[in-house]
Amino acid sequence: MGDYKPQEIEAKWQKRWAEHRVFETEAELGEGPESETPRAQAGVPVPHEKRRKPKYYVLEMLPYPSGTMHMGHMRNYTIGDVVARVKRMRGFNVLHPMGWDAFGLPAENAAIKNRTHPRTWTNKNIAEFQRTLRRFGFSYDWRREISTCEPEYYRWNQWFFLRMLERGIAYKKKSRVNWCPKCCTVLANEQVVNGGFCWRHEDTRVEAREIEQWFLKTTAYAEQLLEDLKQLEGSWPDRVIAMQRNWIGKSIGAKVWFEVDSLQSTVDSPQLKREEKNAGRQDAGATKIEIFTTRIDTIYGASALVLAPTHPLVARLIAGTPGQEKSEKKLAEMNAPADDDGKAPDGGRVETA
Repeated sequence: MGDYKPQEIEAKWQKRWAEHRVFETEAELGEGPESETPRAQAGVPVPHEKRRKPKYYVLEMLPYPSGTMHMGHMRNYTIGDVVARVKRMRGFNVLHPMGWDAFGLPAENAAIKNRTHPRTWTNKNIAEFQRTLRRFGFSYDWRREISTCEPEYYRWNQWFFLRMLERGIAYKKKSRVNWCPKCCTVLANEQVVNGGFCWRHEDTRVEAREIEQWFLKTTAYAEQLLEDLKQLEGSWPDRVIAMQRNWIGKSIGAKVWFEVDSLQSTVDSPQLKREEKNAGRQDAGATKIEIFTTRIDTIYGASALVLAPTHPLVARLIAGTPGQEKSEKKLAEMNAPADDDGKAPDGGRVETA
């Protein structure tokens, strides 16, 4: 065997793959008029061997084009490319697209840092990303490339959001979050590292903030999601299905409200108001703490309630107590941003939205 010369050999085969459009994927016959496919419109018929094959969709996480590629990217996309090639060689009709997660604060912050217009900076990085991926010969159907910062793409994000807003699926509420003052955005617990610092800016301590933000009411579909998990049994790993069931977290039980005599209500619950009105309650001014229990039969044995450090009543309950200053200090420690293990600096676990 002669010397392996990658510049010659890889260029030769990448050229041949491109000429024969090996990685392009079309709809199968019977899924729509064959004349409407891009290949047919270009005058290239769908090869017989590509018709009526089992389908397989491979999609790696789209990269942020706020900088250039690094070895972490190459590892990720090499793994996906191996899967796509193996499935293609085993007779599957493989759809393997690529695109750019290019719309958001990471791209804008990078552009500000480099004193360049966000569009100029982002598109320059996209061109460099694409050049590198093409050089590696990854098996993408480049005709299907998308960029999330283009109006042709994000208009559909806006369309979906408006539909969800109209149906009450999108709503606003206040929630405690991990906030990076340098990124000027919210971080997941996994993005808080090294005992409370930002994963992008390891010199910047993450702050805990209570801010109003948008939520999607996925809980409205909890029952359907649980039911449909049965369709994945046998094809998905049992541990993954169990994780999904636990994430949905269905419990059957009852809500109970406990009154706090020493406090007057400052936050009204519309649902509670309706229930009290229907029940003819006269003590609507008393503060109530709502709990959920799956064992309503043991409710008369309850002797105490434990509130999370983020509960809105905690600050009011410790106000004016002999150990108020000490309690507030402890509360601040418990409410500090969690690190990448989900633990607050004092060792307590803190859950965030």
